[in-house]
This record gives sequence, C-alpha cells and structure tokens, in this order.
Amino acid sequence: MEATTLVSPNRLWSAQEVLVRPSPLPEVAGVYGWHFKQPPRPDLDAGRLLYVGIAPRYMANRTSTQNLRKRVRYHYRGNAAGSTLRLTLGCLLGLELRRVGSGKRMTFGKAGEATLSQWMADNARVCWIEQDKPWELESHLISQLDLPLNLDQNRHNAYHSRLKELRAQARQRARELPISS
Repeated sequence: MEATTLVSPNRLWSAQEVLVRPSPLPEVAGVYGWHFKQPPRPDLDAGRLLYVGIAPRYMANRTSTQNLRKRVRYHYRGNAAGSTLRLTLGCLLGLELRRVGSGKRMTFGKAGEATLSQWMADNARVCWIEQDKPWELESHLISQLDLPLNLDQNRHNAYHSRLKELRAQARQRARELPISS
C-alpha cells in the first residue's frame, strides 16, 4: 500500500504548491518520493518515481529535528551541500560543483543553485506519506523498486555505479578549482 502511494500517487505537488505558507506538507516524520516531468538525463524515464527520501533520518544517539515539511522544502530551495537529491540532479544536469565558504562544503554556487531551483520548479514533483519510522520503509522501497537516483542502500540498481562515478568526478573537479566566493 505505502509503495503504491509513492509509485502511483493520487497527487503530485510542485515547488510552488509546497513552498507557500501555510504549506500542505505536514511537520511529521515520513517518506517522500520524487517524480520528474522531464528527467535530468534522457536515459531516465519521465513521469515516474526516481528517488525516495526520508525525514528524519535514523540517528541512534540523538533526535533529529527534521520532518517532511523542512526536508522537502529544503530540497526545492536549499543547496547541494545539504541535499543529496540536489547534488545528484545538479551533477546529472551538468552544473559545476564548487567548494564554498571554508572550502569543505560543495554547492553549485549561487547561480548554479538558482538554475537548479528553477529546473526543479519546472520539472520536479513530490508526494509523501507519513511514517513513524521512515528509515524502515525507505530500506524496503529501495530494495524493491527501481530508484536510479538513490545511492544509499542501492548498489543493486543498474544506474548506481554510473551515478556514483559522475558525482565523484564532480567532487574531484571541485577540489581542483579555487574556492568560490
């Protein structure tokens, strides 16, 4: 039932719809799924579930303050340093990853992050389900579904090695470039 809700949702939400106040996103734990009108690469399928994420993540020795509302909104308007989804999408779209600040964080810079946010506003749609222990459902979904944009727990996916290499190349290039202001 839960997988069906994410794979074939009754409703998908756009950036414009979830970034409004009050947001329709609940401030609770859960699993979210990302679908794309236009995929970030032509070798990925349009209109289907390509990535799942959770809020909060499992933390054995402390409590996370993340919830569905915070996490999904951050994916739509944050940066690659705080969103593996944004990092993946930006790399697939060919945006240049750069070291910023002290040089330890990597983002696509102000212009690149703005480009990515606009691309997501145009193409990314999200759905979600409330779940008390979202990490349990996430593991199940990743093991059972073809989710090419998930890396964690997803070595069995045919796209895994390609995506991992693409992200590693982007990080290596960023390390070779000067820190961006």
